[in-house]
Amino acid sequence: MTAATRAAKPHLLDASDPGAAEAAYLNAPFGLFGRRKIKAMAGRKLIRSGPEFDDGQFQPASLDLRLGKEAYRVRASFLPGRGRSVKEHLESLAPERIALTGPGAVLERGIVYIARLAESLALLPSVSGAANPKSSTGRLDIFTRLIVDGAEAFDEVPLGYRGELWLEISPRSFSVRVHEGSRLSQIRFRSRNSQQMGRHDFTLSDDRLRERHAASPLVDGELTTREGVLLRVDLGGAGEEIVGYRAIKNSSVIDVNRVKGYAAEDFWEPIRARADKRLILDPGEFYILASREKVQIPADLAAEMAPIDPAIGEFRVHYAGFFDPGFGQGPDGAPCARAVLEVRSRDVPFLLEDGQPVGRLVYEALGDAPERDELYGAGATSNYQGQGLRLGKHFRDFVAP
Repeated sequence: MTAATRAAKPHLLDASDPGAAEAAYLNAPFGLFGRRKIKAMAGRKLIRSGPEFDDGQFQPASLDLRLGKEAYRVRASFLPGRGRSVKEHLESLAPERIALTGPGAVLERGIVYIARLAESLALLPSVSGAANPKSSTGRLDIFTRLIVDGAEAFDEVPLGYRGELWLEISPRSFSVRVHEGSRLSQIRFRSRNSQQMGRHDFTLSDDRLRERHAASPLVDGELTTREGVLLRVDLGGAGEEIVGYRAIKNSSVIDVNRVKGYAAEDFWEPIRARADKRLILDPGEFYILASREKVQIPADLAAEMAPIDPAIGEFRVHYAGFFDPGFGQGPDGAPCARAVLEVRSRDVPFLLEDGQPVGRLVYEALGDAPERDELYGAGATSNYQGQGLRLGKHFRDFVAP
């Protein structure tokens, strides 16, 4: 690689010159890492793995994390706390070890498990991470959270972290079979400059979102902002007969590695639009719904569904919150994909009405935007591009009566 090429593309690293590679990282644009930077991190052992990396792990703005060889059944969720490792805390609970090699293992609904991940980290002091369940994990109602040594919060990897990664796994609606190498979670990486070290919010302001929407639409209708793009639930206003699905409990075990392996009607009950366009969420039930708006994520941005605002309602929406650059981009430049919502009521029944706000999509800039062929939708693993209301990739379409 020539000096001119490195100057033109500072995100590319020269493996033959470690000093130049380090400088390229420290001087690169700040923000979320795209696929090329994440691959470069793996090449420099800033992300480490026992088994060789699979190219399919590298997403447009995140890395899929893989389960290791074993998991542990535990009595309760936990955080290790400052100065304590996950392994130390786990051993104090005398957990039951479960092998994930060979045929894998069944994780029972309602039980908490902790699994060591195949990947570990040795981050630079200016780089941190944030994790989220994969879309298909959320649509199976599998609750996952990343845990690191010394953690006082889930799904957060502090600046300069060096150590193992662990995943809390709690199936809610279905018992599932997992394997060594199964991908349930994903991680994003963010670099900061010296003035940003203590900063926690990197999302675009509402004013900036309105500017971007005016230049190229983020949603297919009127933009409503509330510390992000406000999304509303569709319960019949879009004219669809089926507006959602409710999980059927006590079903057969689902293997998370099997795509299109299960009949949808064995696991889900369709929810038909009512004349009043309402739906009562019952506590303990799990629903798949969809946004009324179609959305898209520009190539230089990534997005995340923010945790539900308690002022909006007593329910949780969207376990799996990451939206990659390129998601929902139609061939004509218009938004073409609805946000599928994984919804669970909290402690009381809650009445949803058509068009009610249910979540906020927050956007953040990438330090280096992916090339066109790296965007979501360009590869074979983009399972949900252009989606409407849709179940996870594990299920075949409903059979017409």
